[in-house]
Amino acid sequence: MSKVEVRSHLDRAEVLDVFDLVDDATRHDGITPLSEHVMLHLRHGGDDDVRHLLARNDAGRLVGYAHLDVTDLVEGPSAETVVAPADRRHGLGHALIEELIRVSGRDAPGLGLRLWAHGESAAATGLAEGLGFTRARVLWQMRRSLMSPLPDVALPAGLRMRTFLPGIDDTAWLEVNAAAFAHLPDQGGWTQADLDRRKAESWFDPSGFLVATDSDDQIAGFHWTKVHGGDHPHGHDDHARLHAEGVDHSHGHGHEPLGEVYVIGVAPTWQGTGLGRALLVAGLRLLAARGLPAAMLYVDAANTPAIGLYSSLGFTHWDTDVLYRHA
Repeated sequence: MSKVEVRSHLDRAEVLDVFDLVDDATRHDGITPLSEHVMLHLRHGGDDDVRHLLARNDAGRLVGYAHLDVTDLVEGPSAETVVAPADRRHGLGHALIEELIRVSGRDAPGLGLRLWAHGESAAATGLAEGLGFTRARVLWQMRRSLMSPLPDVALPAGLRMRTFLPGIDDTAWLEVNAAAFAHLPDQGGWTQADLDRRKAESWFDPSGFLVATDSDDQIAGFHWTKVHGGDHPHGHDDHARLHAEGVDHSHGHGHEPLGEVYVIGVAPTWQGTGLGRALLVAGLRLLAARGLPAAMLYVDAANTPAIGLYSSLGFTHWDTDVLYRHA
């Protein structure tokens, strides 16, 4: 079995090895094994309190990787793993997770390790439960055809729709995002650096980033869309976050060109006015106008009201991600 090496930093060649491994797994599974949050940090650098677990075969090829983030002192460390398809069923996944448990216990004592499994499978469930993990959260991916009719956009009185202006709207958007997701710091805690990382990605397109503003041009809500596939490389964010009339959906799955409800949020003073639904419809109409056949989003499986909203607009359950927690 390959030996697992723990590192605090990776050089550029090692990062490229991880990307190759992720691409291999994505092609095989149809699901990207690492979140956008992890991929962005690998690409651009990020928190110092991250551990990289690497497993190479005798020929030196990377066959297993785990990313461990120990920055969250409230919820506890979070990890994601990927194993090369040709090297599975030989105990490598088990070894990576055992090492994650050991390292997280050393570097974040007293906090239970959280482990994401993107795409629900009997193998992942069995492995997690066999190592003492239990389910802590379930996320649904929902999809909708964009070939079927969409309702008209019904904005609340006093609001208008425009596109996001990079460098001009940044501060105001961050403030609304923080307020809309005050209960969900993974999303609400985004900083200018977090926004800049995403603006620097090749998929970023401000014309697909809608904001609703009042008569003073203050942002009341927003719908940031994303396109996967074709000329739009994908990636996905860490732990899908759901709204205060909004959701951060940043998980990526392998697929043909596909629209995504990336982040949608409403300022607290405008919640309950129907703005969330209007923003959702406007973004879907935009994606449909670009010729995309379908749209996806992520939602917490326990958020019945949000699922009801999405279902009323034609979304259906497509796939499931599971967050496990170690005792």
